[in-house]
Amino acid sequence: MSYEMIALMMFAGMVFLMLTGQRVFAMIGAVAAASALSLYGNASAELPFNAAFKLFSWHALLTLPLFVYMGHMLSKSGIAEELYQMMHVWFGKLSGGLALGTILLMVIISAINGLSVAGLAIGSAIALPEMLRRGYDKVLITGVVQGGSTLGILLPPSVVMVLFAVIARQPVSDLWLAGVFPGLIMAVIFAIYVYVRVKLNPSLAPKLSEEELAMPLREKLVLLRAGIIPIVIFMLMIGLFITGYTSLLESAAVGAASATVAAAIKGRLSLALLNETARETMSITALFMWVILGALAFSSVFDGIGAVRAIENVFIHNWELSPWAVIILMQLSFILMGMFLDDTAMLVIVAPLYIPLVARLDLDIDHQMIWFGILYTMTCQIAYISPPFGYNLFLMRGLAPKEITLVDIYKSIWPFVIMIMLTIALLMIFPQIATWLPNYVRNG
Repeated sequence: MSYEMIALMMFAGMVFLMLTGQRVFAMIGAVAAASALSLYGNASAELPFNAAFKLFSWHALLTLPLFVYMGHMLSKSGIAEELYQMMHVWFGKLSGGLALGTILLMVIISAINGLSVAGLAIGSAIALPEMLRRGYDKVLITGVVQGGSTLGILLPPSVVMVLFAVIARQPVSDLWLAGVFPGLIMAVIFAIYVYVRVKLNPSLAPKLSEEELAMPLREKLVLLRAGIIPIVIFMLMIGLFITGYTSLLESAAVGAASATVAAAIKGRLSLALLNETARETMSITALFMWVILGALAFSSVFDGIGAVRAIENVFIHNWELSPWAVIILMQLSFILMGMFLDDTAMLVIVAPLYIPLVARLDLDIDHQMIWFGILYTMTCQIAYISPPFGYNLFLMRGLAPKEITLVDIYKSIWPFVIMIMLTIALLMIFPQIATWLPNYVRNG
């Protein structure tokens, strides 16, 4: 059997096993183990050990549990909830003000958490009931919460980018910096869409009454102070890192410690809260570690048989595709996979295939792999909210009020999928959107 056929069988076997719905890391590891034993016999036993020791030497992974802990601490202590109360007071007079405030809330939550799930949980538990009670259109606000929550994997400290950085062996700090402008641009596009829709159809988002907003200025300032705590934590953490006072790992520790101190100052720190946050942190961290370990073992076998070189020959030499045509095909495959797989599964599938190939493409782009990492991360946003199996769709169904049906959830996400695709197109036309800030910080 040719090496190309072996590579095809490995790839097809991994995809088939993932479609069974079993744990991603187990399916990847099973294919890697079976392929290694078939090809190399007992000598293949060294593969997982080498992969494990390689995993333990990547210091960027130490930031993962710290960022996950920080996000869960701020969420479970109720500090993130105060952000929405602040938005309600300060944005309520605008047309669609609560929806616009919710988008800003999602940006802030993304910046302190790095996970899409946290923003969705907070938005569906706090923002949706408040906006429904005030007569907002349920399809519009469901889309706002789902679309806004996807910003969590694009803005720093994105956990998905940590995973990509480890597998692609790129600096996670460069990826985080590269995601800032695309994330903010996407948030602005979301806000413009909401504002224009509400202007064209004011019944979608009624203005709040003066009575509801007749809060004394002193109380408004108190709310503003309460809501600013997460922003201060984020600025402290990122500011210390960018100015060089702390390393990436030290900044993550500053964020985790600051979140704990903030919960204590609020009088909400308890053993029960610490226990719940620690359990959630360990669960998510262990899952990511197992996935990376499985991906490394799979990549070792896949690359060892020359599969990457074979794929390069097919795309570049046999089909005579231009480098940009290859990138477009990759993006289309991401969107297709995103309808059925989560971001972790997508990355594990494409990492052995695409990452080495992208490194060889002549696109004349600075920090080409960093740029591609942002493209991948933005496509993951589509994966979270694309039918039929987008994670956020089913999570939203479980968290949203009863009056929001699954049909409403499906109807709400299409405008946001289109807007994310528009931002991806902008990034492909103007790569500097992603690459300028890492260049500036590195050289300036």
